[in-house]
Amino acid sequence: MYSGITIRGSEEKQRCFLGEWITSKTFAGLRPVQVFHRQLEHFTPPQGLPQNQHILFRKDFSLEKTPERAILYITADDYYKLYLNGKFVTQGPCPGYPFHYYYNELDITEYLRPGKNVVAVHTYYQGLINRVWVSGDGRHGLLLDLEADGQMLLKSDETFRWHIHGGYTSLGTTGYETQFLEQYDSSSDEDGFMEPEYDDRGWDFARKRAYQDYTLFRQPTRQLTFERIAPVSVKPIPGGLLADFGSQYVGYPMLKASGLKGSAVVLRCGQELQEDGRVQYHLRANCCYEERWLLSGKGEDTLRQYDYKSFRYLELLLPEGCQVEKSSLCVIARHHPYRQQAVCHSTQPQLQKIWELCAHSLEYGVQEVIQDCMEREKGQYLGDGCFTSLSYAVLTGDLSIMEKLIDDSLRSAFVNEGLMTCTTCSFMQEIAEYSLMLPMLLRAHYQLTGDRQFLRDRYDGICRLIRFYLEQYQTENGLLGNMDKWCVVEWPAPYRDGYDFDLTEGKVTYGVHNVINAYFLGSVKTVNAIGRLIGDAPVMEPADVARLEQVFVDAFYDRERGLFRDAPHSSHISLPSNVFPLLYDLCPDRETEKRIVELIREKRLTSAMFFVSFGVLMGLCRVGEKALALELMADAGAWSRMLSEGCTTTIEGWGKDTKWNTSLFHLAFTYPILFLTEWGMQGLWEEQNTFDNTADENVL
Repeated sequence: MYSGITIRGSEEKQRCFLGEWITSKTFAGLRPVQVFHRQLEHFTPPQGLPQNQHILFRKDFSLEKTPERAILYITADDYYKLYLNGKFVTQGPCPGYPFHYYYNELDITEYLRPGKNVVAVHTYYQGLINRVWVSGDGRHGLLLDLEADGQMLLKSDETFRWHIHGGYTSLGTTGYETQFLEQYDSSSDEDGFMEPEYDDRGWDFARKRAYQDYTLFRQPTRQLTFERIAPVSVKPIPGGLLADFGSQYVGYPMLKASGLKGSAVVLRCGQELQEDGRVQYHLRANCCYEERWLLSGKGEDTLRQYDYKSFRYLELLLPEGCQVEKSSLCVIARHHPYRQQAVCHSTQPQLQKIWELCAHSLEYGVQEVIQDCMEREKGQYLGDGCFTSLSYAVLTGDLSIMEKLIDDSLRSAFVNEGLMTCTTCSFMQEIAEYSLMLPMLLRAHYQLTGDRQFLRDRYDGICRLIRFYLEQYQTENGLLGNMDKWCVVEWPAPYRDGYDFDLTEGKVTYGVHNVINAYFLGSVKTVNAIGRLIGDAPVMEPADVARLEQVFVDAFYDRERGLFRDAPHSSHISLPSNVFPLLYDLCPDRETEKRIVELIREKRLTSAMFFVSFGVLMGLCRVGEKALALELMADAGAWSRMLSEGCTTTIEGWGKDTKWNTSLFHLAFTYPILFLTEWGMQGLWEEQNTFDNTADENVL
């Protein structure tokens, strides 16, 4: 059906399972549906496929003795939660394309015991077209191999039993069709299905999937870690309880309660409180977090929610006679394993507070992918993911999240070689600048690792990206224009500083404009620098780059005012149209750079938002104005405003009301980390304009 690009060096991680993809009767014969397309191509979403399917699998096996080492290789589509002998082990896998899908390799020795053992897996097929998974495509299944002391002990096959979990009922979707809200019924027959003594004899035997089109690779990132966070306060409210966990977290509310059979506990999760002190469960980020839990009447029940949310507060509306075990009340926070290695180098108290805000956000916000917001979309976005994943790598020394973003983005070339905005999902969006941020992230990877082989293995992919832009969008004079990818420049639109060009999404935008061409030139220069590092040919000859730089200056530079215009036929001068020429060294002289610095000093950081502000800080550092960059970061209207508004994590804007759908747990603004510690940033632009073909060991 499709194939992705080959990234050299990753093939050795491929695994051929002995187990079979098993599934339910409904999915066994479904042929996979094509959900990939260019954004502007007409596409009719598949109709009539199942959605919101909670499918359980169980299998028991015997051991004479506990093995010295037992390894479970497991994957599922869309997702699984694994239990061994009644104990939760882990969940996964991280999202991937079918032609490069991920499995988890788990040491499960500690969970096994002599005699009877039971593996129980709660798989989930969501079936929505969104940014979370490649779903809505009719693919569901479980696949596993269990090896003990080097011998195959168990493999998925048609001796496994399966059953639909009847305890989950949809209460509709929330976010951008991001997830199904849940009603969980503790009286369902499947409650406690993971326990060894559970009787599954009435379940059907699993079916083998007729269509199996996966190529499987070991997950490059580590398994999620799960942390029990107790509330800092629990207080009574009319009809129930209100718990405050002290900060935003990503995860699952957990509690135990007892009550009459069928009586409903209403759960309202939120990121802030209303004026009356109740939870604002209609989030600013277009999510409504009101769900229900039906009690069994058989004693103490445990809430078992499957999908996660982003919240700080939990409001419980309790039915008459319901008793909550308050010591059980917590949030199970999920996040990528975190170990901080970098420290803040600033002695300014306010900058130290900003550092702590960003570090805390990265610690609890990074999931199986580097996603932007934790609730509305839950997607791996290439654009802000570039500087967010770099911030995480600098902070922790863990580059796996960054490397997954890079490789997933390059693999999206099967849709188009200009790459996709949201990767490893079935939602198709293309933002022109995002793809052009990728070369600098690759170069930053080298700054952190010195790993030239990593660059070599991905060089062909980024060269193909540049050639795609040239072939598809280069106009007669050499500039890019007439683009069918959305040029965002900055988001939201009021923070574009009046940028004078039609940037409407969902159509071809005719003509040429400044910012996309600055990004493109910066990308070409960066790719050429990578080519020099690895001793490979440039993606564009140095003389051609120099000519294109001159065309850029001729088209956009206002010689009377000594600044750059937004478009050739516009007289408007904006912050975006000057920030990126400063960052990518496109100014005709140093005096122009000085004028742009003064423009930045006048307009300040908060006249822009995510992307231009990042460019501002990077550009200032490139021309030796780091003191001004730090001054801007400490401005009262920037990160300090988040702190003054009581934010415990970075949010999607300078303040809660700067967007109409503000996520209050959003990682885009964690990049002060990059400017408050030393990691070799200067190497990103050193010798930027030196185009020789030598592979100098000290070029950066």
